[in-house]
Amino acid sequence: MSDRKETIAILGGTGDLGGGLARRWSRAGYSIVIGSRTLEKGRAAASDLLAEFPDLNVTGMENLDAAKAADLVVLTVPFAHQLSTLESVREGLVGKILIDVTVPLIPPKVGTVQLPEHGSAAVMAQDLLGNEVQVVSAFQNVGAQHLREDHAIACDVLVTGNKRDAREKVIFLVTEAGLKGWHAGPLANAAAAEALTSVLISINKHHKIDAAGIVITGEPENESECN
Repeated sequence: MSDRKETIAILGGTGDLGGGLARRWSRAGYSIVIGSRTLEKGRAAASDLLAEFPDLNVTGMENLDAAKAADLVVLTVPFAHQLSTLESVREGLVGKILIDVTVPLIPPKVGTVQLPEHGSAAVMAQDLLGNEVQVVSAFQNVGAQHLREDHAIACDVLVTGNKRDAREKVIFLVTEAGLKGWHAGPLANAAAAEALTSVLISINKHHKIDAAGIVITGEPENESECN
């Protein structure tokens, strides 16, 4: 990996998950751009983060400008806005990795698995964007509130994507955020991680757990294979 800390755009960084990732990556030395549908909302989200955590390196932009300014882009918008957001920033994603955190939750039954016809939200993103963008799916099973707190997170991250080098890059960023990432196969396997979110929501509800996560048991023969 290069020693240069990249610029990461988080589209939907106005939400808890995007804000939590922004906080952790900024403290790891990355420059963060919060993207929103309007410049004003992007700047307001950045200002809110800086008011709470003044040590961060965070700015706000409109989504397309944020995507263009970044080396790597993260999508953390609700499922209902996934494709429309990607359409609006498409030209800013060419040649880049897109980390898609989208989960196809369909209210009111968010505790019931409801995968889209394409198989997963991540596959929908890749089909829309084509081969000019490397879509990698990750972070669906991490409680957003944990990312905004200063404690170790007992939750692993399943990373899926069609290109191994892109998955490795994202796994490195998972580690930079203070979690452990695992190669979980091609993008089609994102369906499992997306479905697990509804399972975890049900577990949280029935067992009164605060943001349950998953942990992969066993140790790889070569530790570099998973981080």
